[in-house]
Formats: sequence, structure tokens, C-alpha cells
Amino acid sequence: MFKSLIRSMRLRTLPLSLSGIVCGGVYAYSLGNSNLWANPQRFTLALIFLILTTISLQILSNLSNEMGDHLNGVDNEKREGPNYGMTEGGLTEKQMWRAINTFVIICALCGLLMTLFAHCPYWILLLGAAAIWAATHYTLGKKPYGYRGLGDLFVFLFFGLVSVIGSYFVIHSTLIGAPILPAVGIGLLSVAVLNVNNIRDMASDEGIRQTVPLRLGERRAKWYHTALVVVGLLCLTLGRMNYIHVEDGYSLWRLFAYLFTLPLYIWHLVGVWRHHGKALDPMLPLLVMSTFLLSIIYTWGNYGI
Repeated sequence: MFKSLIRSMRLRTLPLSLSGIVCGGVYAYSLGNSNLWANPQRFTLALIFLILTTISLQILSNLSNEMGDHLNGVDNEKREGPNYGMTEGGLTEKQMWRAINTFVIICALCGLLMTLFAHCPYWILLLGAAAIWAATHYTLGKKPYGYRGLGDLFVFLFFGLVSVIGSYFVIHSTLIGAPILPAVGIGLLSVAVLNVNNIRDMASDEGIRQTVPLRLGERRAKWYHTALVVVGLLCLTLGRMNYIHVEDGYSLWRLFAYLFTLPLYIWHLVGVWRHHGKALDPMLPLLVMSTFLLSIIYTWGNYGI
């Protein structure tokens, strides 16, 4: 059971959820002038629970997604993606429900502790509740939004705007100067991860749920995918423009060092255009790791020489 549960957590997707908080959190840390700086211990605990909350939400989303697909018959013989715990028969419905409920509690507890240690206003708990709802209702519930082609919108909101700007707010204690363009960029790249997953699963999804690739058709879905990646990278680049001042002491090569990840994105896009169905599966972790690496290099560039 334990090995099946680990497979259902889909650990290969976790770096994507961390990309947003790396981008927003490290950006806020580079600015300084936060109330958290006066208490390193409180800052450390706030950061730990921010990371744990993010990871727990991603795992909750993955478990709920598998449960919803199982209940709605998406995980059938046409499935092109990898098999997880329930598909392999290693997890029963009862065990999966228990795991989902456990991670709902973990998400809520970690989010509350993050709020307390970071001294965030309590309205941020409403945002946390919305994130838990979004994580569990992609494929679960009476009207899962993922089955109505709304997954892209929710991924953009929660993996992009909420993740980056929310992390910035937790660390910096203000929304002033929030990295909006980088948040949009990370959001679009996160949507691209979902999109390549949905292109891969078009055969098994057809007739059961609606996704953007099913609405567009495979060829136009790949053009949409290309646009997500290109515009996402463009937004990140535009977000760098306000740093190009000699007096600020920023090194241009350091500011734009993240562009060294471009060959990975080109490799990814070439693979998306060349492959179909199950052969697209390796393109998903490639995009996830490319985005995680980009977020690390991108935020590293926020520091002066």
C-alpha cells in the first residue's frame, strides 16, 4: 500500500509547485525590509510551513485527481499516462479517501502555522481554503471544473498568481512591488504542463470530459502549447527590464542567466510536436524540471554582484 500511495502522490510533479514559491519567496527575500528579518527563527518556521503547505496542496491535488478519474471512468484501457496506485490495484477507494482527507488536514494545519509564524492577516486563510477546494475539485465533486475545460484557468491562478505573489506576500509582508510579470510567466508555464498532459490523454478523455486539447484538436492544441511556453518566457524576460540600471549594481549576465534553460524548452517543444499519445509522457517531467531550474536561476539573478 505504501509504495502505491507514493506512486499516487506523483512526486515528479512536486518541483512545479515549488517553482512558484521559489520565484516569489526568493524575490521577496532579496528585497529585505520585512518584519520577519528581526526574528530569524520565526522567518525559518514561516518558510518551512510555506514549503510544506505548497507540497501538501500538490499531493492533495494529485490524489484527488486520481480518485476523480477513477470514479468517472477516465482511467480506462485507453489511458496513455503512467499507472498509479488505484490503477495498479494497490490502493482501494477507502484507502484513497483516507489519504485525501489526511492531506486536507495537513494542508489546513500547515497553512495555519505558516500564517501564525509569518504574522499574515487572517484573510489569507480564505485563500488557503480556496486552494484546498481547487486541489480537490479538479476531477472530484458533482461538477469538477477539470471536466469542463477550466483546468487551465485554475492552474494559472493557483500555480502562477497565488503561488508567486502569495509567497512574496508571506515573506515580504506587503503586496507593494509584487512580481506580477514573473507570476504570469510561471503561471503560463504551469498551464503548459497541464496542457501536454491533456494532449497525451486525448484518447482516454474523449467522451468523458472536456479539455482544451479536445476542444481545439491536437494540432491547434500544440500551437496553443507553444504559445504558452513562448509567452511565459517572454513575461519572465519583461519582468527583468526594470533591473537594467547600471547604478543598481546588477550584472546583465546574471539577470538573464535563466535564458541558459532555453535549450531545454526548445527540446521540449520539439518533442511535443514530434510525438503523440504515450510518447509525449517524457515531455511532462522535462517541462516540470526545466521550469523549476529556471525559477532557481531567475531568482538568483535578483541579487547584485
